[in-house]
Amino acid sequence: MKSHPTRLACAVALALTCTAGPVLAQAPSQNATVNLIRLLVQQGVLPQAQADALVAQAEAEAAQARKADIGAAGAAQAQPGDVRVTYIPETVREQIREEVKNEVMSQAKAENWAQPNTFPDWVSRITVEGDVRVRNESRLMDGANSNELINFAKWNDSGPVPTVVENKPYGLKIPYLNSRQDRRNLWRVRARLGVKATLSDRWEAGIRLATGSDDSPVSTSDTLGNGMGKKHLWLDQAYLSYRPTDWATVVAGRASSPFDSTDLLWSSDLNVDGISAAFKHALSDRPVTLFGNLGAYALEYANTPWDRNSLSEGSSENKWLLGAQIGAEWKINERNNLRGSLAYYHFDNIAGQRSSACTLYASSDVCDTDWSRPAFMQKGNTVFLLRDIHQWSADPKNWNEWQYVGLASKFNLLDVNMRWDTQVMNGLNLRLAGNYVRNLAYDSNKMVDRAGGLYNIASNGTYDASGNPTGIESGGNAWMVQATLGSSLGLKDKGDWLAFAGYKYIEPDAMPDGYNDSSFHLGGTNARGYFVGAGYAFEKNVTGHLRWSSSKEVYGAPLSIDIIQLELNARF
Repeated sequence: MKSHPTRLACAVALALTCTAGPVLAQAPSQNATVNLIRLLVQQGVLPQAQADALVAQAEAEAAQARKADIGAAGAAQAQPGDVRVTYIPETVREQIREEVKNEVMSQAKAENWAQPNTFPDWVSRITVEGDVRVRNESRLMDGANSNELINFAKWNDSGPVPTVVENKPYGLKIPYLNSRQDRRNLWRVRARLGVKATLSDRWEAGIRLATGSDDSPVSTSDTLGNGMGKKHLWLDQAYLSYRPTDWATVVAGRASSPFDSTDLLWSSDLNVDGISAAFKHALSDRPVTLFGNLGAYALEYANTPWDRNSLSEGSSENKWLLGAQIGAEWKINERNNLRGSLAYYHFDNIAGQRSSACTLYASSDVCDTDWSRPAFMQKGNTVFLLRDIHQWSADPKNWNEWQYVGLASKFNLLDVNMRWDTQVMNGLNLRLAGNYVRNLAYDSNKMVDRAGGLYNIASNGTYDASGNPTGIESGGNAWMVQATLGSSLGLKDKGDWLAFAGYKYIEPDAMPDGYNDSSFHLGGTNARGYFVGAGYAFEKNVTGHLRWSSSKEVYGAPLSIDIIQLELNARF
């Protein structure tokens, strides 16, 4: 009869298991063991000689186990349910521990999930995050728009601009807005990459890079094309954050704004330069969370022109934004949440100042209030000519009026925000939001005085049939309402969707025109109109959006603009 090593090994292991197992707890059953061995003989697994030897071994071990149990009975009477555990020496236990440890560490190293001292400590404290957006944008201009709208932002950037040139063959160089030519299918991209470092339980540092066509504070989008040329990259954020308590955080540097707001006033791409303090505290006895924010931000470090008399640099004329906000969020129940805030913003030293009498011989000459022109503008604010120029020649052919423009109004803003989140129609999320802004410093009479008279007003003025100025057509109010409906308002998970619609109304001097959304009406103030859109999450971190806005002027010459944006966003 041929032997089968594998079957033999299995049989021997099974037989030994049946005999050795009971030895630890109680005397084995001889009949069960003998019957098993006989069955293996009948199946041809074991030869008879080997079977007889196994039976003899089993009977010997059983007898030995019974003798050990009788000896132990004198020391301790066994009770029902007791389990006898064989003693394991300390050396054996130590050997088992070392073997298990070595096996676990070998597996950890092979799978790269626990390798001590492989990476430096700072690696575990670094977080990398970013996003990429690809957008197709169409800018559609109404053919009835005025073609004589001045681009005052470009005026100051390219200035000073000659407004009176009697003997120059090239004539006036005043820049005008594109108000009638469509810009369809602009492909634009935005990419942002940020690194955050946790320095301790209280301290954090952050840096973020972003694209952008220029250093505009309200847009990080770059337009494709340009002969396949490389795109720009800017330092978008750089800050230190300190959390002195669980309910307060202080941030210094260039960082995102902590204020609760909408893009009616502040663009979603806007970052602030300075120091912020944010406070948040949940009341223990009711479902209400209080919050507040403080901020002091540098807008521009300016100087008066070089002083010829003292042979020194002119005095500092710095421009600041100071803000304070209080608010509360009330979780009414599982379906309803109400949030509101009240903020005040003071823009210090940003209004234009009419210069003292100055004489210009060339475009490089300066006047003493040139510093008061704004560092960045979009469009819409009332502006005036800054320089009080006195001609050096009595002949008009030699006259030059090289001019800058400045803001006619001061800005102290009251900002009110309200938002109600609820659920409707079998669990759909509905958000109703409203935002109202009032420029408490708006005063048309003071604006005229600041400009040195109506004849120096360069925009938003009213005129009689003869072309003589009669006043200012402006206002200091802005408001927005918006409704959003969707399965998830944050588009967090695959398959989430939302749709929204709203209306904006922004009078010319309700706020500085340089810091709000750059898409609606192509940025700035003196705009009113509708916007609608929808969003969908293709994956957890991949979303698509479609937006359309249609806007026109509030006062003045006609300017109607439609914007259509289709974009794909990915974040990581």
